Amino acid sequence: MTPGTAGLRGAPETHGEWRGWREATHEALYGPQGFYRAAPEGPAGHFRTSVHASPLFAGAVARLLCRVDEALGRPASLDFVDMAAGRGELVTGVLAALPAGVAARTRAYAVEVAARPEGLDRRVQWLTRPPDGVTGLLFANEWLDNVPVDVAEVDAAGVARRVLVRGDGAERLGEPLTGAEAEWLARWWPLPAEEGRRAEIGLPRDVAWASAVAALDAGLAVAADYAHTAAARPPFGTLTGFREGRETEPVPDGSCDITAHVALDACAAVHTTRCTPEHAPPNALMRPQRAILYTLGVTGARPPLALASTDPAAYVRALASASQAAELTARGGLGDFVWLLQPVGAVDAGGLLVDVADDEEQ
Repeated sequence: MTPGTAGLRGAPETHGEWRGWREATHEALYGPQGFYRAAPEGPAGHFRTSVHASPLFAGAVARLLCRVDEALGRPASLDFVDMAAGRGELVTGVLAALPAGVAARTRAYAVEVAARPEGLDRRVQWLTRPPDGVTGLLFANEWLDNVPVDVAEVDAAGVARRVLVRGDGAERLGEPLTGAEAEWLARWWPLPAEEGRRAEIGLPRDVAWASAVAALDAGLAVAADYAHTAAARPPFGTLTGFREGRETEPVPDGSCDITAHVALDACAAVHTTRCTPEHAPPNALMRPQRAILYTLGVTGARPPLALASTDPAAYVRALASASQAAELTARGGLGDFVWLLQPVGAVDAGGLLVDVADDEEQ
């Protein structure tokens, strides 16, 4: 198996140049005609996130923002930054769910490459990068999984090589990985010398997360994503696509979302305020979404049956809420998301979520 022919699959070479997945994905998602710029319906038209599943999610984030506010001593200005804001669904829901006194002090920011949607709440500032000097909560829901990464694959000689891709999705193997990328793989996702084993090289996500956290002067940064850790990396990677609500082959032509799960432990470790390069800050937390939402009041508990007799309308509303909560916290679904809580300054992530239970208890 040699560079240029190894791993070749797909149609004849009539669909453009061979590029690494990172470059190809960036163009397909964020280029002038990219998926996130050109799709008028926004991400909600192609995949279902926690934000779209239920307003309970925005309510829980609003309660977390209130806890951060308390931890910061109720500053005169409280910031909420919604990373990868889509069409502003989360930031709109959070503002609506905040108590009036907190909402009056809140400066809301939506960070997104697409243009500002019409009709968005005028209180929301629409930006292409997070503002500097944030005091409050920066929340990144399904952002890091869309930070493009290169893919490595082991060849027949046991060497990890960069996977190259064309616009039609055909792949072949390129040169062996070297330098910082090879070092990242060795530290965070070591590949056995077994032909076909794959990994996504998460270095760009580490850098992106460090940059986002650096925007905070004080408060909490949260990344919520499908994730894995060093103890259980997927043997063949997780690169995939989504189009019109269905999972599909990842094709970097702008027609679909392209995503891969996040090595979230590596992201946590690059924040250097309170850590060494090999260890996450001692007060950073990583917990499953179901556990964190539980402590933020999203329990999925069914209403008492007696309510159906005394107030049927309230019972129906409570039953619908319980169903939505169950979706947000479900094993094998949205409940399997992992939240990374990265505090900055005097905020203690553990103190914010003192009631978070272990995964096995939820």
